[in-house]
Amino acid sequence: MADMSITIITPEQTVLKDAPTDAVVVPVVDGSMGILKNHAPMVANLRIGVLRYKQDGVFKRAAVTGGFMEVSDNRITVLADAAELAESIDVMRAMEAKKRAEARLRDRKANIDRVRAEAALRRALARLRAAGVLDQDKD
Repeated sequence: MADMSITIITPEQTVLKDAPTDAVVVPVVDGSMGILKNHAPMVANLRIGVLRYKQDGVFKRAAVTGGFMEVSDNRITVLADAAELAESIDVMRAMEAKKRAEARLRDRKANIDRVRAEAALRRALARLRAAGVLDQDKD
């Protein structure tokens, strides 16, 4: 049985509350970080990507779009700008968002905000990876 738990909170909702977990892998600003039982207390900045947490020997996924993570006393709290569990992701909507972002980035003549378009593409890709549609290794 897991002696560690994870909670994921966004400004709109609690996505996951005190879920037992044996391991968590989070997308941090300079790569990925793994958390196991009895990890030292810490706070980390998150980037857009896929968060994975292990329950009953199986890794489950959630897409996160930045925020912070706190580890303290075997409790992991993720305060994300936005987050979706893999089973909640609308794959068709994420595919459309990916196509729109790619089209905007390809159109060199359009007066677009490239940073915003690139962030939209990263969010769509994270959602598709969390849903299992795209390869995880690219995260």
